[in-house]
Amino acid sequence: MVLAPQLRQSLEFLQVPLLELRTLVQQELEKNPMLEERPMEAEPLEVETPSVEPKEEAEAVKDFGEEYEVLAQIDDDWKEYFRESSSRSGVSAEEDERRKHFLDSISQPESLQEHLLHQLGLSELKDQESHIGELLIGHINEDGYLAVTLEDIAFAQQVDIELVQRVHAVIRDFDPIGVGSFDLIDCLLYQIERDGKKGTPVEDMVREHLEELAGHKYALIARSLRISLGEVQQIAHYIATLDPRPGRRFSLDTAAIVVPEVVVQKINGEYVIILNNEQLPHLRISKQYRTLMEAAGTDPDVKGYIMEKIKSGAFLIKSIHQRQQTIRNIATEIVKVQESFMEEGVKGLKPLTMSQVAEIVGIHETTVSRAVSGKYMQTPQGVYEMKYFFTPGYQTSSGETVSNKSIKDRIDQLIGDEEPSAPLSDQAIANALKSEGVNVARRTVAKYREELRILPSHMRKGY
Repeated sequence: MVLAPQLRQSLEFLQVPLLELRTLVQQELEKNPMLEERPMEAEPLEVETPSVEPKEEAEAVKDFGEEYEVLAQIDDDWKEYFRESSSRSGVSAEEDERRKHFLDSISQPESLQEHLLHQLGLSELKDQESHIGELLIGHINEDGYLAVTLEDIAFAQQVDIELVQRVHAVIRDFDPIGVGSFDLIDCLLYQIERDGKKGTPVEDMVREHLEELAGHKYALIARSLRISLGEVQQIAHYIATLDPRPGRRFSLDTAAIVVPEVVVQKINGEYVIILNNEQLPHLRISKQYRTLMEAAGTDPDVKGYIMEKIKSGAFLIKSIHQRQQTIRNIATEIVKVQESFMEEGVKGLKPLTMSQVAEIVGIHETTVSRAVSGKYMQTPQGVYEMKYFFTPGYQTSSGETVSNKSIKDRIDQLIGDEEPSAPLSDQAIANALKSEGVNVARRTVAKYREELRILPSHMRKGY
């Protein structure tokens, strides 16, 4: 099925996070002259039906009057909605001003190229060398690797390869360490050299046995390099501390700004849901169009255009309002189920599925999925993605249900408390959980341990 444009817009508004929503609405403001953003303190729309028009326009005027009344009601509802949200938050005017200043001051994170160009400007390279440096930096990908050969740059610029090599050597000394490498092995070898380990078995292992290292074939490596198994494990542990993709720390995905959509506060012994409306655009229909609609000489096509834009604006406002109401309803059900989490943290997390919430709220499961996608909730235990609270679970011997995230947290605790000389096997962890009333299979423990990025017991010994 092909979705209607308005329905696609409504779904998009539901799915995007708060800061992206503001950008989308800004685009709509630029396309629709009937829309304008106003401060919360602005006066509500005055319901005023235009003067009588000729008979052939009677139906259009009737529709226009009905649209106008709907918009006025929406405007009143929104003003009350914003006032109610602000009063419940208990935020002083001074605190509100500080938060707004902070959010308005958020700047775009520095990219890898910007970071390298800044260092290039501080270097002592001459004009031609700086130009070559800019070209090299422009060909460094998001992993931090050079995606072109030095020979290609030299050929394209008609310069000696030695010149390009000298500039490349300067860039390789830039932060982050390993940037400008040709591939993974080159990147690791450069970091090893910087650490003073060139010419050691560490270098040999990276050059000759990287695949075996990834496959944990330590015995094979030990025989090949003629070193002990313990030395191989120590070297493997050191190599794991190196950065295989130095450019990724500048990725926009990892530097994304998280703005909670929902704030959960305990007020008078009860948890209260407060929606974050500070960055939410508050829209209204511009009053200027009334003059055109009431003017006897206004072309019917112009009036038709105005009414079409009014309907489009009305749907936009309704979509944003519906988005907020949907998020509020879902957040309310999450907090009802996860009240013990608000008090105790991860160990109090209860099993919860999107289908359960969808049935209670009266919407489709896919709508719940869209509504929580990329949204965050600020709780007494910290800021969590709303998806975090949806998790399958297990039933304990006492009949109580616990989430799989709680089990993962318990596995992490058990391993954290183990004796380094006698690490717990997956079966031992499964037995420990069973003694606590949670019957989890050994293979499930192994799966959760891998998801926690914890090595198996035989590789944890001594660490």
